[in-house]
Amino acid sequence: MKAILKNYNSIILLLIGITVGSLIGLLFPDWVTYIKPIGDIFLNLLFVAVIPLLFFAIASAIANIESNNKLGKILGVMSFVFISTIAIAAILTIAGLWVFPVTAVKESADVAETLSTNANDTWGDKIVRFLSVGEFVNLLSRQNILAFVIFSFLVGLSVRKSGEAGKPFLSFLIAGNEVMKNLLTIIMQLGPIGLGAYFAYQVQSLGPELFGFYAKPLAFYYIFGFSLFLCGYLAFYALLANGRKGMKDYWRANITPSLTALSTCSSLATLPANLLAARKMGIPNYISSVVIPLGNTLYKNGSSISSILKIYVAFAILEWNFFEPSTLILAVGITSFGKHRSRRNP
Repeated sequence: MKAILKNYNSIILLLIGITVGSLIGLLFPDWVTYIKPIGDIFLNLLFVAVIPLLFFAIASAIANIESNNKLGKILGVMSFVFISTIAIAAILTIAGLWVFPVTAVKESADVAETLSTNANDTWGDKIVRFLSVGEFVNLLSRQNILAFVIFSFLVGLSVRKSGEAGKPFLSFLIAGNEVMKNLLTIIMQLGPIGLGAYFAYQVQSLGPELFGFYAKPLAFYYIFGFSLFLCGYLAFYALLANGRKGMKDYWRANITPSLTALSTCSSLATLPANLLAARKMGIPNYISSVVIPLGNTLYKNGSSISSILKIYVAFAILEWNFFEPSTLILAVGITSFGKHRSRRNP
């Protein structure tokens, strides 16, 4: 019993905090107004700390990789896994919608307004806005996280090219990475209280959204997503990567990241938990420090499910046939290569 408490102390406290918060949101909704600021403070600390962590983790990892061949292999395998598994998630979602169709009705004016958003933007404008910013200060906003990741990646490459002259800066990056990881460890110790408070808010506020127009799409999204997770959809990839040990390590280390994702609905908020989980699983630092921050921005199976569902609902509202082969191919392509934002709310 002592061994269990020692090994899973943080997870047990996190579960207790989330359970208590959920019960407060369900049974005492009036209390949520008073405890929600606690959850917001915790998340704000997390989001503020994540930005420098991204920089130090990516830049130091890229600068520390021994050879260009190893870096190229990591990026090549990562790209293949990201694109292929996102496409698989999209295809599974299409199959789910074929078996369990979702119906929705909304005023056509609202639909037209939604579809016309940013309609005047050219593809060039979107690509520029997606990949870069006009001022350095804008890099520090999590709204421009991909541009920040690209900048951090280029800094790491620049350190590699600087040779001996760049070693003092490399030492700074390595030290900064360690400091930021310890800072995030400290912040995550507040997780049981912070996530518990935010869970109370989610339970209290999400209830009304589960009825009306969004009822069936939301029900499909959550039930389908939970089903994939519990059936071991992602754990299967761990099995392919490292056999039974990989699957066992996945389930052992994935509890905290999963609970963080469930409560915050933000991939960015789960970054610290994922980095800690990778360390527990024995994944080399030079791999996790590159793949996890990049994956945090580019690799989102949940967004893949959401993207297909949004396209399906839009087609249903406009009374178009979603299941035409050309439409399905286009939907999978948009989902696999489209832009997914890190969001705080579902």
